Amino acid sequence: MGSWGLGLRREFLAEFAARSTDIQLDFVEIAPENWFGFAGPAAQELERVLANKTLFCHGLSLSIAGPQPLNWDFLGQLRRFLCDHNAAAYSEHLSYCQDPQGYLHDLLPIPFHEESLRWTVARIQQVQDFLGQPLILENTAYYGSFPESSMSELEFLLAVLDESGCELLLDLNNLFVNGHNHDYSSEAFLAALPAERIRYFHVAGHFQHPAGWLIDTHDSGVAPAVRALLRQAWHRFGPRPTLLEWDNDIPPLDTLLEELEGLRRGCDN
Repeated sequence: MGSWGLGLRREFLAEFAARSTDIQLDFVEIAPENWFGFAGPAAQELERVLANKTLFCHGLSLSIAGPQPLNWDFLGQLRRFLCDHNAAAYSEHLSYCQDPQGYLHDLLPIPFHEESLRWTVARIQQVQDFLGQPLILENTAYYGSFPESSMSELEFLLAVLDESGCELLLDLNNLFVNGHNHDYSSEAFLAALPAERIRYFHVAGHFQHPAGWLIDTHDSGVAPAVRALLRQAWHRFGPRPTLLEWDNDIPPLDTLLEELEGLRRGCDN
C-alpha cells in the first residue's frame, strides 16, 4: 500500500484543519517559503493539520539551475523551517526562477548540455551539504528548447541524479506533457528511470491549447492518460507516496478527496 497526499492550499485550509482527523490521507504538501514567519489563524490551522498528517515541503524559490548565486539567507530560513516542522521531505524543481533583477515567479527551462550539468550538480551538492539531506528534484514541464542543448531531457536528468546523489520527485503529469509537446515516449522515459532514486510522485491536471500544446495548469482533474502512466509507475517501481496538485480553479475539498480516492482505486486494482 502506498501513501497518498494533497497539496494543502489556503482556500480549504480551515476546513481541512477542522476535519483532519477524519480525512483519510497520509501527508500534505506546502511551499515552505509561503509560510516563513507566518502567524495567526492560518499558522494555527497548519499546526492542527500537522498533528495528524506528515508534512512534505515542495519549494518554488531555490532556482537550483539558475545563473544567480545561491541565496544562503533563504536556505537558512528553509533549514530552520524544515526542522521546526519536522518535514519528512523537501523537494524542488530542476529549473530556475531568478535573474539579476530578482525572483521571476515562474519555473524556467535550462539548456541540456555539459556546462549546465556541471553547474547544476555543484549547486545541488552545496544545498545537500547545507541541509544535511538529499535534495529531491522534480522533472519540470517546459515549452521550448535551447539550440545549444547537446543532451536529451532524459540524458540530462539521469546524469544529474547519478552525479549529484539527489533524489527524484517524478511528476507524471509533467512527463506526459513533455512527451506530447516534445515528441518522445513517456513510457520509454519512465522505463529508463532508476527505481531506487524515485522518492515520490506528483499528478495533476493539464490543458490542451488549441494549437495542440499541452500546458501544465493544475486546474482540473487528472487526465486518463496520466492516470494510466501513474498505474504503470506503480507497477514498475512499486507503491510510492503519491500527491495530487490542484492549484487553480480549486474545487471544494470533497471533490479533491474524491479525485484522490479514484486515483487510489486505480492503483490498487
